[in-house]
Amino acid sequence: MTFIPAARQSPLALIIPLFLALTVMDVQAQSAGGIRWWKGNLHTHTLWSDGDDYPEMVVGWYVDHGYDFLSITDHNRMLEGDRWVNTTNRGGGVALKKYLARHGANWVVQRTTNGMAQVRLKTLEEFRPLFEKPGKFLLIPGEEISAEYQAAPIHLNGINLREVIPPQGGNSITEVLQNNINAVLEQRRRTSQPMFPHINHPNFQWALSAEDMVALRGDRFFEVFNGHSGVRNYGDQTHASMERIWDIILTRRAVELGIAPSWGTATDDSHAYHEFRVGKTNPGRGWVMVRAAELTPAAIIAAMERGDFYATSGVRLRDLKVGPKEVRVEMEPEPGVMFTTQFIGSRKGVDLKSEPVRDEQGKELRVTRRYSDGVGAVLAEVKGNLAIYTLKGDEIYVRAKVISSKPKENPYAAGDFETAWVQPLVTGVK
Repeated sequence: MTFIPAARQSPLALIIPLFLALTVMDVQAQSAGGIRWWKGNLHTHTLWSDGDDYPEMVVGWYVDHGYDFLSITDHNRMLEGDRWVNTTNRGGGVALKKYLARHGANWVVQRTTNGMAQVRLKTLEEFRPLFEKPGKFLLIPGEEISAEYQAAPIHLNGINLREVIPPQGGNSITEVLQNNINAVLEQRRRTSQPMFPHINHPNFQWALSAEDMVALRGDRFFEVFNGHSGVRNYGDQTHASMERIWDIILTRRAVELGIAPSWGTATDDSHAYHEFRVGKTNPGRGWVMVRAAELTPAAIIAAMERGDFYATSGVRLRDLKVGPKEVRVEMEPEPGVMFTTQFIGSRKGVDLKSEPVRDEQGKELRVTRRYSDGVGAVLAEVKGNLAIYTLKGDEIYVRAKVISSKPKENPYAAGDFETAWVQPLVTGVK
């Protein structure tokens, strides 16, 4: 693991306080002030990079399915400038036919160049008036900054960027991550526009380990769940799952480093909009529910930075309180659906010694190390629509995971059930 000393950090890493304590969050008490839950996806692709549909069609899908906000995050670009795609693109004739049917020939700009039929991709500024409505739907500009180190893909989103950020390099995976995080925070400082970096799918091509991410500064978000069929959310016998990585990071940041926790998000990472099945990277698999007073980029980002949101693949919460002495989760009831809530955390004095993972020849593998079962242990399990965990005083952190008995429609993996992940209550900061 490469540790980036504070002296080498961008000053912007200090934008995020050393530790951000969660205050009591009570949706019923706050409702009088207009605060509500907003549903959004923060990881989305279109024909501007490697998606298979036109951006207006992608946005239309999310509008039609009840989302309140969306960030299109195509690789190393924002939706601006003059860009044409051949009609033989990933979506092909099917995508064009649907595009023309929904938006009409007067909207769809076509041409033939050197015998090749092409379509001009509309920019964000061109199509956002078709969809945005104050308090109803919001488009937040974004980019998936796609870097690499020795062939390992290192991807993170810049949410609400004003300008494209070219991928930053470095001399290690951690340094590449830190440099790209710093680039987002530098743009935030320079423009005074709220924005944040968001680490994507660490297990994609097994690129990132917990040790690569634990000492990062200025990073507050990473995907604990991603709907892309190739991101390996659940790990395997050699590689840690995304939740296991989250628990290691939460514990070590609090005990060893005294830096702010990482919040877990769920996203689609959607690419495929024409064929829906397991194995396709479809929309509708994971999203965030953000509690804020209004539907604006500033309000959504402020709420997320203070941890006032949860990640979900379908479970909806009626009430959520995190802190100061308990975590209380109440689910929206559904006929015939049962909920099991696991309260997960590490206790003070937990053994943080770790061992490398080795192959059959005894060679150490560059993967997340193995830690004791006390890291991210299940502290309690409650069945029913209401689950409460009262702190005993020795917890470093506690987070809630709600597992529904309802099978997920078009799941990331066969056999998945709808699930929600609540942000941790951290008490054991160094």
